[in-house]
Amino acid sequence: MRGSYRLPIHPPAPPRPIPGDEEEDDETKFVNRPCYEFNGSLRTSWNDRHCRHCLHYLTARCPHIDEFLDDVEDLSPE
Repeated sequence: MRGSYRLPIHPPAPPRPIPGDEEEDDETKFVNRPCYEFNGSLRTSWNDRHCRHCLHYLTARCPHIDEFLDDVEDLSPE
């Protein structure tokens, strides 16, 4: 069985803040990304530029999927 790989279709993610610097709060962490593309199947009133409304949210087409997965891993019990 051959493995699959992802091809980037968006520019690289902006650099993450250096630990110790002022970090983004959870409210704005996934808002107004340069790659945001509104999901047309949602009502336009929901177009608040949050990643959860992006057409590429949690898919291999999302250039920030690793950040989402890191965020979930941080919440898993040890």
